[in-house]
Amino acid sequence: MDFGVGFLSNNVMLPILDFFYGIVPSYGLAIVALTLVIRFALYPLSAGSIRNMRRMKVVQPMMQKRQQEIRERYKNDPAKQQEEMAKIMQEFGNPLAGCFPLLLQMPILFALFATLRGSPFSDVPYTINFQILPREQIEQVQPQAYVTKAQNIYLADGIHSSIVAIAPSGTKLGVGDKTHLEFQSQDGKPFSELTRQYPDSDLTPRYEVVNGAERVRVSEDGTIEALQPGDVSLKVLIPGLAANKGFLFIDKLGRVGAVDPDGSIHWDIVGMILFFGISIYVNQLLSGQGGSSDNPNQNTVNKITPILFSGMFFFFPLPAGVLMYMVIANIFQTLQTFILSREPLPEEIQKIVEAEAKASEARAGKDALPFEPTRSKKKAQS
Repeated sequence: MDFGVGFLSNNVMLPILDFFYGIVPSYGLAIVALTLVIRFALYPLSAGSIRNMRRMKVVQPMMQKRQQEIRERYKNDPAKQQEEMAKIMQEFGNPLAGCFPLLLQMPILFALFATLRGSPFSDVPYTINFQILPREQIEQVQPQAYVTKAQNIYLADGIHSSIVAIAPSGTKLGVGDKTHLEFQSQDGKPFSELTRQYPDSDLTPRYEVVNGAERVRVSEDGTIEALQPGDVSLKVLIPGLAANKGFLFIDKLGRVGAVDPDGSIHWDIVGMILFFGISIYVNQLLSGQGGSSDNPNQNTVNKITPILFSGMFFFFPLPAGVLMYMVIANIFQTLQTFILSREPLPEEIQKIVEAEAKASEARAGKDALPFEPTRSKKKAQS
């Protein structure tokens, strides 16, 4: 039994999605509601990561300085050096501590991502790889049915079933052989029988030969005829009910890519990609990562990160519904970062910062020459 991403998607995400769609019959609003519910549920975990990041941003300069002093002082005593490093971790905290909450929430976010990439928001693909063999070789092959992984298919609004694709004769065919792809639910009901119960839903599978089109002939009813030896990759798409439905400024929730092969530009996709990049930049500024620092390499990374993360969606496109989720999630993350940045620092960290500030002032006064006007007590305290 699958207790991973698929389990979370089918048993957590989809029931929430159906619940909200039952209240407000809009798949766009259902995406918004589903995203907010998951984000609020993960708020404590995200807050822990943000707080730790802010904490380490404050103490990192002092921490690095102390670590360097220990390396120099105990360079000939590795055991003592390791002991002192451990004390620093206890005092300042572990920089990796903020990663644990992120790891805990990753399966849930992956499940949410998978849900929005599937039915009803996008066409659901089944990929089957066939091997066409000469007649003299196929006679030595024992036919064995091939069954794909089950995928959730929406038959109508709020009604879905787990569907598999079946190649009854297997994926090895002889030249001249014919086979017919079948679709059925996991309890054995034919997909055609299920779809007849919902005549208003257009769920006719579409067949596309991705590789080896000259080696097979595929009819609209799913009949495959082997023509010549070689490898064939066949993709079957079952339409998503909401793939062609719009929401607000989004033309189609299932549309993939900002630019069509004919050069047509979809400005709704472009707008979401640009807004996604802007939200990353704003989030960096609020978390203290976007400002200038003494490290020029880090400054460069901070500047190009929003460009890279948003620009990649032009080359690795996602459905519009998924992009909408990512924009909403980033807005939520930005607001969360803003709220948490207003919190006072933990008392122990504040004490460390104040102690370091006093030590810096003391060192500055000690190093100053008596005739140095810029080292006056008044300026030292300012």
